[in-house]
Amino acid sequence: MAKVWYSILIALMRPWQYLPLGFHYFWGRFLSWLMRVARYRKDVVLINLSRSFPDLKYKEIRKIAKQFYKNLGMISAETLWLGGRVRRKNKVFGKGIVQLENGQEIYDAIGKSSVMILNSHAGNWELIGAYMQKLCDESADIISEKDVAVVYRRLHSKFSEEFFRRNRCALQAKDFEGYVESRVVMRYMVRHRKEKKIYVFPNDQYPYGTAIARSTVDFLNQKTEVMVGGAEVAERMGMSVFYMYADRTAKGRYVVRFSKICDNAAELGTEAIIKEYYRRLEEDIRKNPSNYLWSHKRWK
Repeated sequence: MAKVWYSILIALMRPWQYLPLGFHYFWGRFLSWLMRVARYRKDVVLINLSRSFPDLKYKEIRKIAKQFYKNLGMISAETLWLGGRVRRKNKVFGKGIVQLENGQEIYDAIGKSSVMILNSHAGNWELIGAYMQKLCDESADIISEKDVAVVYRRLHSKFSEEFFRRNRCALQAKDFEGYVESRVVMRYMVRHRKEKKIYVFPNDQYPYGTAIARSTVDFLNQKTEVMVGGAEVAERMGMSVFYMYADRTAKGRYVVRFSKICDNAAELGTEAIIKEYYRRLEEDIRKNPSNYLWSHKRWK
């Protein structure tokens, strides 16, 4: 019964989501201002930035924080807008919002084995469905929607869970089965072990309470506890592993870059993969600090 009510509420939001992207950016700017005024997680943001960039002056830290809140407002606007483009790929990609770099390496790799993509909370992580659909569309003769599985963590709020599930999969077909909850991902992999698939794992969050596979790395000047599940699975199954980074180059413009970490995770090993992933992520964050999600409690 609850799911029915969620569906009704989401349906009532649709007319708003159908409005042009420019309108959404308008309220996104207001939301950004409101978050700064309301000091939304301001202490967390400033502490994270100060510890990550100890050589920066407070004025520089505040400048990054201000740009981060501006980005967060745009992320919210783009996310809601995407949900109104249900199976209308041309409306999304026609805006030029997603550009891919090195997609050919993914296409070459999946011809040999399944692929593990380790992504992060950089750029707009809520557009992951659009990024992966773009990857499929640019080489439809090699991969399709059915070859992609995006792993996510279930949200505590049932309404938020249902809303974001529909939003992230707005461009995919109705029967899309590649949105896989982290608790059942191993069962999914076993079921599809004979198929060559692309698995997308979020890898930069503080380890979930249920995450058994974890380790510690040096990341942004801090000892950081990390999840290693994606890399560990890749090692067990001999997958090729890629690092993925979504760089906001302008308003409404993301360049999604894929860079190979290894051809066979079984040869490189879990620890080496994770260290290399965080090395590359730190390098990208230092180039564009405001492009990262600073409001989550990454270090506890």
